Amino acid sequence: MSVPVTEIGFESRQVNGIGLHVLKTAKFKTITLVVLIEQALSEENVTKTALLAHLLKRATSRLPDSLALRQHLDYLYGAVFDVDVVKKGERQILQLYLEVPHEQFLSSEERLLEQAVQFVGDVLTRPYLENGAFAEKYLAAEKESLRKRIDSIIDDKIKYANQRITEEMCKGEPYALLVYGRTADLPAITAAGLYQYYRELLAHNPLHVFVVGDVERDQVEQYLARHLQVERGEPAQLPPTVVQKAVGEVREVVERLDVTQGKLHIGCRTQISYRDDDYPALVMVNGILGGFPHSKLFLNVREKASLAYYAASRLDSHKGVLMMMAGIDVAQYEKAKAIMLEQLRLVQEGRISELEIKQTKATLANQYRELLDSARLLIDFTYNGMLSGRRRSLGELLQQMEEVDMDDLTRAASRIQIDTIYLLRDNKGGA
Repeated sequence: MSVPVTEIGFESRQVNGIGLHVLKTAKFKTITLVVLIEQALSEENVTKTALLAHLLKRATSRLPDSLALRQHLDYLYGAVFDVDVVKKGERQILQLYLEVPHEQFLSSEERLLEQAVQFVGDVLTRPYLENGAFAEKYLAAEKESLRKRIDSIIDDKIKYANQRITEEMCKGEPYALLVYGRTADLPAITAAGLYQYYRELLAHNPLHVFVVGDVERDQVEQYLARHLQVERGEPAQLPPTVVQKAVGEVREVVERLDVTQGKLHIGCRTQISYRDDDYPALVMVNGILGGFPHSKLFLNVREKASLAYYAASRLDSHKGVLMMMAGIDVAQYEKAKAIMLEQLRLVQEGRISELEIKQTKATLANQYRELLDSARLLIDFTYNGMLSGRRRSLGELLQQMEEVDMDDLTRAASRIQIDTIYLLRDNKGGA
């Protein structure tokens, strides 16, 4: 069946060692710029990269404090700006985001696109320095801010349980690291050392600039060459994410904290990533299992058995890790676990109704088409293909999911292996 869709057509080229990707579209009244710098997840660098995100959004040489920076964003007609880190497989991505109104919707004749590119260049290549290094006063403040961010993970018990099962399941693998780093690393990071690391990151690691809006690629390229000048050689080849990993005996981990609701998370390895032929079928499997309100986990664990406050599954497309999650009464742990494992077994045995397949295909198609309404999601979709080493068009991916049949589903599901079962529970009695 043909899948009608408007395609995502970025024009890509290399500009001084930087990947420039421009999507010219009049769909949005704004221009979105996203810069992505890749780093391999590692104990050595994870905290430094996360700290850089905090420092870079603090000040620049032209805008030397937070007040000046905020006032400049106001001057750019309320531009939306952020710098952060995200984890994709075993890559840590430093990402800068800037969204400004398009000039044609302003009453003035401001050259806002060039000013936006200049601001991005300021943040990335002209940070605020003192004595040839990051300013000590800002470094100390941002270390404290990052420490609080890392420590606050425990305040969100779902995120905390996800991180803890990831640490237990992927012990010894880079994927186990929290993308914000480790508080123990912070004291040893110096202003001079971090600045040296930042210069090396900028000079050698893969760096991509995405621009979405009603813009001309040649003009963007001209502004980029003028305002984002970096001495770069051939980008470093970072190690690929390890997806294939043999699973031994299933581990069960119980952790106790002062909580009122248990968090039961079941970590599985699928051995399948975004680049694999079975990926579209795996997306369907995740949707049928726990991706949506019509999925097996939600209906059978939460609705029919009333055993969970929430029940869902989530897939990391780059690492091939599938997590089943439920918020439960700890007294119902064994029963909830049994029903969750049964739902996976039913999918693996092909005990899937035509209605489940039809609903999942329709929901996924709607979900993916919503990408077309968000500049940021358009960038994310395209970048995921680049990062994985297999670029699918949106139409191609939707067509592949539409063509998934029962044999495809059972083949993909049969590759899923349970690795670790984790329970976050209260401090009261019980094993």
